[in-house]
Amino acid sequence: NKNRYLYGGSLSYRFMCRFQSGLFYKHPLLRDLDWYWRLEPDVEYYCDLDYDPFVFMRDRGIKYGFTIAPREGRRTVETLWHHTREWIKDNVELLPERSLVNWVMGTDGHYNLCHFWSNFEIVDLSLYRSAAYESYFNYLDNAQGFFYERWGDAPIHSIAATLLLEKGQIHWFEDIGYKHPGNMHCPRDPDMHAKCICDPGKAYTYRSACQSRFAKVNNMARERMLEIIRNSEREYQLHGSPEGTV
Repeated sequence: NKNRYLYGGSLSYRFMCRFQSGLFYKHPLLRDLDWYWRLEPDVEYYCDLDYDPFVFMRDRGIKYGFTIAPREGRRTVETLWHHTREWIKDNVELLPERSLVNWVMGTDGHYNLCHFWSNFEIVDLSLYRSAAYESYFNYLDNAQGFFYERWGDAPIHSIAATLLLEKGQIHWFEDIGYKHPGNMHCPRDPDMHAKCICDPGKAYTYRSACQSRFAKVNNMARERMLEIIRNSEREYQLHGSPEGTV
């Protein structure tokens, strides 16, 4: 896989993805914290923020906040959804009755490659510390896809969040203008943009199919999700199928 995708030859990048997926929130510095906001080098923030996003989320029962939602590179996650489906079937009792799983799962039952770009995320750490998330991460860790492929923390966080949360518990911070090398977001709503120094015309978010999908989809019942997964597996056995497309 060394030359198949970005960082394909990097062992340290794989260790970073594994750490960010299931270990960072166990670090002693975070042990007594209930929330975290991920900040990375070389990012830019474009807007005045005149409220506390942690209080905003807490008061509304929101567990996960994001700004940008792109597609993942297919080759980096070729078996991730297969292992996710296997975990789902083995751990149905850990899943809520309704969730936003259909944001990441198409009607064909496959992963559509949508994910929240985790270089910006604000999260109630009870999500990652939950028995369900711990079980999911440990299952994936044992599958060794962090190293034999190049599973990133962004698709893993995103799949888990949409499996375990309802839409009202996930929030797009449209008012926070943000740039990470590769993509940027700038709000085009006039009231939001009045607090910003960026060009909405350059914002990737308003061209993103995954971002548009987030606005359109609603919660899915657990039993309906399981039905779609079973049907997709029967279809795969008959005809074969790619890992999924939007």
